[in-house]
Amino acid sequence: MKKVLKQIVGIDVAQDELVVCLSGLYIVSSTSGDLATDLYAHKTFPNSKKGFSSLISWVNKNTDKQVNVRYVMEATGVYHEKLAYFLDDKNLAVSIVLPNKISNFARTLDTKTVTDKTASEAIALFGIQGNLKSWKSPSPIYKKLRQLTRERDQIVQERSRVSNQLHAEKAEVEPNPSSIKRMTTRLKLLKKMTLEVESELVAMIKTDADVAKKNRRICTIPGIGLITAVTILAETDGFALIRSKKQLTSYAGLDVREKQSGTSVKGKPRISKRGNRHLRKVLYMPSLTAAR
Repeated sequence: MKKVLKQIVGIDVAQDELVVCLSGLYIVSSTSGDLATDLYAHKTFPNSKKGFSSLISWVNKNTDKQVNVRYVMEATGVYHEKLAYFLDDKNLAVSIVLPNKISNFARTLDTKTVTDKTASEAIALFGIQGNLKSWKSPSPIYKKLRQLTRERDQIVQERSRVSNQLHAEKAEVEPNPSSIKRMTTRLKLLKKMTLEVESELVAMIKTDADVAKKNRRICTIPGIGLITAVTILAETDGFALIRSKKQLTSYAGLDVREKQSGTSVKGKPRISKRGNRHLRKVLYMPSLTAAR
């Protein structure tokens, strides 16, 4: 009889659904000690609390109760967060893996098509073959900081759009005074909202000594100011998933990808843009400053 050594739930997380694959690592023969991996069950669940409960019930029915089960997923924007927090609250083993690690691993597999199902299988196999660390819910302050920094970014983007519209309207042959008045009012409101969010960020940083210390240290890097520093902390949960500068670069999608083959194929190096777009956005200009 096969002896179960390891059980992994690979989850490909999307906005509305979770595509799940169960995998196990077994000792096939007690005499030879040969090992085998099996992908033995697939199912899709809604990305909601009801779906999370159904997922756990399904996993419990299809796994060996004597062996711990680990839930593995990618850090996909914000869509994975509710599930991760839910599983951690249930004291279940959770691992969150940076997307570039899964994509690099998937390239080594003999997979001709890429679907949500094959993605969940790749995640499950990655969990089987790797020695993953458990993820724990970060301090609530990082979640609040992330909400505020993203809100500020949206306000700044809208402010830029309104400013451009106002400039275009004023450049018209016959500008509409009422349109100019409304856009000017909107612009003032957006500037006020930006200052309010920034004040709230500064006040929140002061409430946590560890966050304040990390923020000050990051601000000592040339080209990085308060907003950039607090965004970096918010998007990495205080560097909870980051173990090296290479990981941070990959997580932000600023790692360089090259395509070369012999003397005939030589593609232009580009950043991968696979990762956290909020982090990539705030690191772009400081990266150029550092390069100069």
